[in-house]
Amino acid sequence: MLFRARSVERPVPVESPARRGPGLRLRLTLLSTVLVALVSGLLLWLGWLLVGDVVAAVPRMPPGTTVRVDGVPVSAGELAEALRGRARERVLLIGGVAFVAVVLAAAVSAWTVCGRVLRPLHSVTGTARRLSARSLGERIGLHGPRDEVAELADTFDGMLDRLQTAFESQHRFVANASHELRTPLSVIRTELDVTLSDPNADAAELRRMAGVVRDATAKSQRLVESLLLLARTEGAELPSREPVDLTELARAALRPMEEQMCASGLRTEVSPAPAFAMGDPALLERVAGNLLENAVRYNVEGGWIAVVTAVSGEWTSLTVSSSGAEVSSERVDGLFEPFRRAGAERTARTGAGLGLSIVRAAASAHGGAVSACPVPGGGLSVTVWLPAAR
Repeated sequence: MLFRARSVERPVPVESPARRGPGLRLRLTLLSTVLVALVSGLLLWLGWLLVGDVVAAVPRMPPGTTVRVDGVPVSAGELAEALRGRARERVLLIGGVAFVAVVLAAAVSAWTVCGRVLRPLHSVTGTARRLSARSLGERIGLHGPRDEVAELADTFDGMLDRLQTAFESQHRFVANASHELRTPLSVIRTELDVTLSDPNADAAELRRMAGVVRDATAKSQRLVESLLLLARTEGAELPSREPVDLTELARAALRPMEEQMCASGLRTEVSPAPAFAMGDPALLERVAGNLLENAVRYNVEGGWIAVVTAVSGEWTSLTVSSSGAEVSSERVDGLFEPFRRAGAERTARTGAGLGLSIVRAAASAHGGAVSACPVPGGGLSVTVWLPAAR
């Protein structure tokens, strides 16, 4: 008879959580009790010494005198020593009972007080355990005296505010990125389905379809490259820092767009003086390029573009102003969010809506800042502050 061997699965040992010591409440109670016991013991010892010294100071009786103490005859010479021993025994007896009572009372009181003091910490712990990505809106909201526990609760609430903002921003970013990537893919899919379903499609139709697919693919490529650049820039360390002339960067960024600017009749003006900032040349080139690409893309026929660079103390600024459609003040801050476009809807075919987001991330990586304001009559002015070269 043949037997088939069966593999026996060994249970995977589950690591038990690391054992922790006694809780904070118990440690505070023990510490308070030990301190009270030490102080009480010191007081009892001092009382024992003091009683002995007081009895020893009692005036002595004439020699030969006999005194009965608890029915025992004691000579006058031994009376002081007998009284001292008797007094110290009474002090130890009564003091010992009082010592135990005080220590027990201190332990109970410390346990109760510590529980009341640490109750807000339990609220913090309970809130932290209930939190998830979908319930970041809950707050502790501790009321009462402004002590260390209240400061901890306020700090925890502030951290939750930042986390909630980051999660919501991430959700919007993922949703918008999915929409932006789905649009060119839908165009490619539609063109391919329509063309392949037509049995009489000729070479001209195929070439037209190939052109549409190429444009959609190029848009997807630009979007992916912008997303990668934004991901590498946000919260990243700069690969290098060196003096960079922002004026020269602006002039270099305008050269590839001269043909488009001439076709639109745009007038440009660039500050003549150099302005050096300390930073990464490639990243600052992208900053200048994004600002000027936006200025050209969202401009109007016969409009203008002004590039102003300046050095003031520890900061070097680059300001790109341009004419264009009117932008309300309420929309300015939102333009730095991903997939937001000035003067265009989010579903517009031009641009990916990541230019100003990359500019803000690059400025933050350099330790600088960026701001924008509407231009009277239509248009936008964006200023980037960067550390000046020394």
